Amino acid sequence: MGGSSSVQVVMLGLENSGKTTLLYRLKFGQYTSAIPTIGFNCEKISVTEGKAKGVTFTFWDIGGKDNMRPLWKSYLRSADGILFVLDSSDNEGMEEARMELARLVKTQNPSGIPTIVVANKQDLPEALDSDGVGKAMGVQELKVGSQSCEVFPTCAVTGEGLQEIMNCMFEMIQKWRKTKSKNR
Repeated sequence: MGGSSSVQVVMLGLENSGKTTLLYRLKFGQYTSAIPTIGFNCEKISVTEGKAKGVTFTFWDIGGKDNMRPLWKSYLRSADGILFVLDSSDNEGMEEARMELARLVKTQNPSGIPTIVVANKQDLPEALDSDGVGKAMGVQELKVGSQSCEVFPTCAVTGEGLQEIMNCMFEMIQKWRKTKSKNR
């Protein structure tokens, strides 16, 4: 990774999507009850297995309420990756989440920071699978030019899918950094 063993990842998404639960599942390796985030949480997590082994991720978990969303852009300045966390069972909020993701990727992310849509809460019976989330969120339309955007199914409560996200995010960031340095 060009001598760098640390990356900055911003976790965004609508309120109650599970961002903080996901963050603390990664940090502590177990379910930790969370309260709604007012402002942000920041945690450094050193990966001990998989393709990202030895890499330290600094996660910025930013609140998802309407009044926080205009601030999301400012957190992207030093970010290497974006995790857009989505409640896969929230059919009513899916269109709002789609609009926020599109705005984020198309207008607030001019450098094409790699983005993963985290299809969280897969343990709930009404949750859309990753293909359904990809379609509902318009992920294919977001993959324009060098912009990389993937969807991963997860359950922050059980930890299912989190290792795959860490590995994919690491690989996407490596590729993005190489492309970015070539274009300088």
